[in-house]
Amino acid sequence: MRCVLSPCLLALALLGRAVLAQTIVHDDEHLATDRPEAWAMNHVAASTFLTALGESPAMAPGRWDIVLEATVIPRLSDAQQQVGFRGFKKEDLNRSPVFGRARLRFGLPAGWVAEVAYTPPLEIDGTRPRDLFALAIGRRIVERAGWTVSARAFGQQGAAKGDITCPARIAGVADRQENPSGCVGASDDRIELDYYGVDLVASRTAGRWRGYADVGAIRTELAVQVDAPVFDLRDRSRLTARDVLPYLALGATYDIDAHWSAGVEGLYVPLVVKREDGGERENDPFTTVRLQLRYRID
Repeated sequence: MRCVLSPCLLALALLGRAVLAQTIVHDDEHLATDRPEAWAMNHVAASTFLTALGESPAMAPGRWDIVLEATVIPRLSDAQQQVGFRGFKKEDLNRSPVFGRARLRFGLPAGWVAEVAYTPPLEIDGTRPRDLFALAIGRRIVERAGWTVSARAFGQQGAAKGDITCPARIAGVADRQENPSGCVGASDDRIELDYYGVDLVASRTAGRWRGYADVGAIRTELAVQVDAPVFDLRDRSRLTARDVLPYLALGATYDIDAHWSAGVEGLYVPLVVKREDGGERENDPFTTVRLQLRYRID
């Protein structure tokens, strides 16, 4: 079968462009803890920290309760969203206004209490959790005159996905001020939200009220897998960040009746960031409010 010269050349040119369009780049990097990208990753992870939401309950083996939890995610300023490429590129981080999950706690022998937490894969503004589970085990270690002190160990594994580095709303936009990275399609980025930690909770009971303070330390092991079509390339860079983050949570719960209780908690996680090369490190913490609704089975 003969091939006319000009159609063949055209086909070869189109094939060459298709091959170039499939070029994949990897710029993998382990980040210093004060890099803007690492700060953003820790900020996202902090919204998922498995704080105690009060003292470990006194639960007989086989008893259980369910807790519904909602965490307000603070809205970031334009300056705080300048995290990509050491603070050069603005990332679209203001997506979900809330993080939610369900917790199931059940009693074990010798006063131990186990906890399983799960975040359903509900999509909010193009972002969604993926297989996000957390586990904890703890018990009361001091009980005296209305005071309790509890200790726990806990951890989380899972991820969230979304079009963060190349939002769908700017994909293909020719204006380089609005689309400086040359996004030609929506990205499918993934952040792995793995961590483990320990905490101590001191609680005081007064009638139906319980006030508590929760102090903990968490080892974060985070990673962002970029998957973004930019210009004629596909960016598949992977960024990793590890840190040890303390936190402080103060809260109170109220027993509505024998089965239902509700509570509120304030969470503070100190985070440091250096937004400019040669600049000073600054504290830009994660602070939020959490709400809980609990149902106990007798």
